[in-house]
Amino acid sequence: MFFEKLAIPCVVLIKPKKYGDARGYFMETFRESLFEEEVGDFAFVQDNQSLSAEVGTVRGLHFQLAPRAQGKLVRCIAGSILDVAVDIRTGSPTYGQYVSAELTSENGHQLWVPPGFAHGFCTLAPCTEVSYKVTDYYSPEHDRGLLWNDPVLAIDWPVDVNKAVLSVKDTVQPVLADLEVGFVYEQ
Repeated sequence: MFFEKLAIPCVVLIKPKKYGDARGYFMETFRESLFEEEVGDFAFVQDNQSLSAEVGTVRGLHFQLAPRAQGKLVRCIAGSILDVAVDIRTGSPTYGQYVSAELTSENGHQLWVPPGFAHGFCTLAPCTEVSYKVTDYYSPEHDRGLLWNDPVLAIDWPVDVNKAVLSVKDTVQPVLADLEVGFVYEQ
């Protein structure tokens, strides 16, 4: 596995190595000891999976407040997505900035999104399935969001703003300027 630190270094793109032959392929998608060495000591407690039927489906930008903040290890198991992480840690030198990566079932890449980041993705193929491990359980009372198309974020989404497929929840999230303080940057 190769661990690539992105422009915001605590967000990590993980590239598993695939071994293929006439039967197909094999790849190791997670190894706790290597993850701890390269990323940090995080325990995963829940696995989630979503199916998005249409191209241009946007899910996010979501996060949970402390004490139920979640780190997420995201991978695409069918289809493809543009995966996005936005720094929402007050005082961070990269506050309000984002990083993104294309995750596909073919490349097998995964994105580590630590606590303190809003996370979302846009589907690039029909019938896309996304699987992600999280470091805390879902908690409705701590569940929050950030408006996916806030102009201040300037996320280069691969979908026209008027054609995105969204949940009602994701159309009414606050913009960054109105976000309640939930995370503080710690060096």
